Amino acid sequence: MKLLTYNIANNSANNSTDQIGILQGDLIFNLNTIFGNIPLTDLIQIDNYQNKILSALEEANILKHNINKIKLLPPIPKPNSFRDAYAFREHVETCRKNRGANMLSEFDQFPVFYFSNHNSMIASTENIELMPDHFEKLDYELEFAIVIGKGGKNILCKDAEQHIAGFCILNDISARTLQMEEMKLNLGPAKGKDFANVIGPYLVTIDELEAHSIDTPFGKKYDLEMKCYVNNKLLSKGNAKDMNWTFAEIIERASYGAELFPGDIIGSGTVGTGCLLELNGSGKRKNNNFEEKWLEEGDIIKMEVEKLGTIKNKITRSKSKHSLLSIKK
Repeated sequence: MKLLTYNIANNSANNSTDQIGILQGDLIFNLNTIFGNIPLTDLIQIDNYQNKILSALEEANILKHNINKIKLLPPIPKPNSFRDAYAFREHVETCRKNRGANMLSEFDQFPVFYFSNHNSMIASTENIELMPDHFEKLDYELEFAIVIGKGGKNILCKDAEQHIAGFCILNDISARTLQMEEMKLNLGPAKGKDFANVIGPYLVTIDELEAHSIDTPFGKKYDLEMKCYVNNKLLSKGNAKDMNWTFAEIIERASYGAELFPGDIIGSGTVGTGCLLELNGSGKRKNNNFEEKWLEEGDIIKMEVEKLGTIKNKITRSKSKHSLLSIKK
């Protein structure tokens, strides 16, 4: 199933109402007419909710909307938490090689993640409005993410997949100058990554990917081609199956002594070649005359992940001139 959160203009009240639905073709079948006024986070906790949706679609005259006539919102607009992992070895190793550092042996010992801003979720097609400092080496990160459907604590790897509701595309927008400056202090990332995370376009339930799943002793991987275009030019290409840590392993570590809640989002980390930081570093390492490329105002970023859809956003600039970089002591 493709589940989504969306917005309908309510002209009579001059405001808007968030709705949840299931996408079939170009039509969204409104699920609030079946389950009441609940968010997607509550829906995915209902026992056997998928069969209940299918039964209702057959029997009821359900409110429908054309997907081109509504405004998409992040599938989970306000998750309880957002963790982003570091699961693709190729990305980590290449970035370290580009700056003359050896690969860390710890990468192969346990999965790692950081907490980011769970209130910075942006939907597909929404403009990404940024402050002046964000444009100092502005970057995208091609990722995908899981949404937790069943909460838990101390979840074992072998049980972890039953806690996954589904998958989304994730673009972890990054301001590299801010990021690199603060991480010299061995803390973060913080301001370099807390302002914009594109998630969507919808939540694809885990059963939809069964034909693309690869069984491993440590949970499933998924054979999904991943691509990123900037202004219609293909810059990054990878595959989700190249994750060196599965989401099951990441869930096991994330839930150790800590409760995971329905609606929590966990990102995969950047796929190999999946950001300008990596591409620029590789280009400069191989060619001294290589010219770096970073995102600019007006750029349009499009990401495609097989079976998960497409997200597309335009970079815009805030009217504010305030700069943290200019007030450093």
